[in-house]
Amino acid sequence: MTVLVHAVVSLGMLIVVPLGLTLLPTRTTSNRWWFAFAVPGAIALWLPRGAVSIVLASVYFAGTLVLIALAARHFFQHRAVSTRQVALYTALATPSIAALALVAERSSYELFGFNLTVLSLTVAHFHFAGFAAALMAYLAADGLAAVSVPLGTAIVLLGFFLGDPVELAGAVVLTTGMWLVGWNLWKRSRRADRTTAILLMVSGSVLVLTMLLAVSWALGHVADTPYLPLEWMVATHGVANAVGFALCGVLAMRREGA
Repeated sequence: MTVLVHAVVSLGMLIVVPLGLTLLPTRTTSNRWWFAFAVPGAIALWLPRGAVSIVLASVYFAGTLVLIALAARHFFQHRAVSTRQVALYTALATPSIAALALVAERSSYELFGFNLTVLSLTVAHFHFAGFAAALMAYLAADGLAAVSVPLGTAIVLLGFFLGDPVELAGAVVLTTGMWLVGWNLWKRSRRADRTTAILLMVSGSVLVLTMLLAVSWALGHVADTPYLPLEWMVATHGVANAVGFALCGVLAMRREGA
């Protein structure tokens, strides 16, 4: 499972996030600077825990703080917050949560009392349910769809601290938002060229199953209902969201020029 989680996170760091950054209004003249931070972060994943991986993970954390600075600059330039901008700022803020979890996990430090497995999954979660989901909500949705994805992500994060019922509520809100985003992707595919349309349909379609799995997981920790083991959640929910939703979605938006 560890190898699969690291592969998924590497995909997020090195492909999904930099491609996504080119689609945002906060982009700088070039996004090549991102790789100066992301490559060390990806290397840190594959090294044994210890001083070297901690330093490399810390470099990545510093890069994610640049994204927060870009979000702050955008906010002070516009002085207004729409539902889409909430999604935009969420996309730019959530990689820092993932990076902080990575530093703690590479340090063998149980941050806020969370074990190392939870921290490792948090790194993956906030690259995809965080950055990628909010990115697609910003690019392809508005209104309820745009705001429910950041709201659901925030409630899930609170659930880590407040307990499983809160996490279940967050999963339901996030699922609602993701399905609305998926529907918008399907509608968008109708006016796209064939390759772009296929990418959009794949991105929107996988959410039907992957988010049901997320709700079943959260519900199973509150009530006596069945849910997949963790290894199978990573192999199904995790991989499908990373490749099917996030990567296909970002590639489609790049082809469109968003």
